[in-house]
Amino acid sequence: MRAVSSVLRLSYAQKLSLVAAVPLILAVAAIAMLVAVQSRALAEREIQALEAQLIEAKKRELRNYVTQARNGFYFIYGSAAPDDQQAKDQVAQILSAMIYGDEGFFFVYDYDGTNLVSPRQTDMINRNHLALTDSRGSPVVANLIEIARQGDGYFTHLWPKPSSGQEAEMITYVTSFPSWRWAVGTGVFIDDVLTSVAEARADVETRVQRTFYYISAITVAALLLVFGSGMALNIRERRLADAKLKKLTQRVFDAQEEERGRVARELHDGISQILVGVRYALDATRRRLEKGSGDAATPLSQGIDNLGTAIAEVRRISRDLRPGALDDLGLGPALKALVEDFATRTGIHTEFNTVVFRNRLDQDAKIALYRIAQEALTNIERHAAATKVAVDIRGHKRGATLRISDNGVGLDRTRRQHATGIGLRNMQERVEQLDGNLRILSGAGAEGGTVIEATVPLTHLLPPEETSPNKERARA
Repeated sequence: MRAVSSVLRLSYAQKLSLVAAVPLILAVAAIAMLVAVQSRALAEREIQALEAQLIEAKKRELRNYVTQARNGFYFIYGSAAPDDQQAKDQVAQILSAMIYGDEGFFFVYDYDGTNLVSPRQTDMINRNHLALTDSRGSPVVANLIEIARQGDGYFTHLWPKPSSGQEAEMITYVTSFPSWRWAVGTGVFIDDVLTSVAEARADVETRVQRTFYYISAITVAALLLVFGSGMALNIRERRLADAKLKKLTQRVFDAQEEERGRVARELHDGISQILVGVRYALDATRRRLEKGSGDAATPLSQGIDNLGTAIAEVRRISRDLRPGALDDLGLGPALKALVEDFATRTGIHTEFNTVVFRNRLDQDAKIALYRIAQEALTNIERHAAATKVAVDIRGHKRGATLRISDNGVGLDRTRRQHATGIGLRNMQERVEQLDGNLRILSGAGAEGGTVIEATVPLTHLLPPEETSPNKERARA
């Protein structure tokens, strides 16, 4: 079972080829079926028309035979009385001599069913055949006499061939000598017509099969082309994906190195220097205590203050790496703490506004919006030269939107369109991972500056039942 599932587990390239090949195969199969049906229908109509033409030619031939024979002895029949036996014998003799081809002959039956003339099957003469039927049960002689009584006509039936004695399809034309009560006629076997029709049908089947072969060859060629194109496209896309993956990996490494460098600088420039000052203060206090001279409280107090500063700096770095308020209190309090720390550190006038969500954000959305705010405030601090910053986070019917605006120098148009900075790229990628939208507007407000709006869709807002009632008031 596991082997079967592994076989059925298709790769992306195989799925792509399958998606392209299956509709092609179905379309070709439908076209092939339609071509076959239409070809057979058209050929059948042509074959039926050919059969009708051949049979009609046979009928005209029979009618001509009977007309010529009748013209040959009509002067005898026309002047003879109904009971003129001598005239009857003379006409019967003439008809017995009129044989043609390999199988053709004339026959005569009286209305009672007695055979009077049958030159190729003489054993039938002077015998009553009114009840004679062919192998299909059709009363042949009775039908011929009935047609003759009505004047003349054609009748199709089975009849033994004089040359072989085997039954074959035959068309008979019969006419009447009413004063003598004779049914006179001749017939022609149409097995050659049936053979021609059968050969035509076989030829149609051969052409249909040949058409199927052509369609199959074209289908195979098209499938090979589809698979070849799919493989080429897959190889190209894989190369592009590998290149993008390498580029993304390099960007991750660059971001990691940048973050490590920032933490290293903060540790070296801040905490390291503060701790060195604490050490000097503690050394000075120890020396004074050992000598028993001077005031040891002053350097000790200075060391304690520096140690408190170091503790505060460690907390700030820790909060920048992963704010505890984000997990404990929610996005609103975490952003508020971030904004207050930014205002304290930079001296920039900062406003923060929020609306408590009825549905809180999920973890991915909280982290993404917090990092976007952190990145935006860092950019404002480094590049904007702003004196006023406003941060607003609120929910709405489409989801949640974080809006950060300042009155600084703004972004140039090229940088805004292409987002060449790592910080801007990080913001864009974080929002795209959430299927959200990021807008960066420069010079949009009355005081100029930059506006950054990050919107996450409603799918990242958790329903109320998944939020604890005691915590909902504190979470945003």
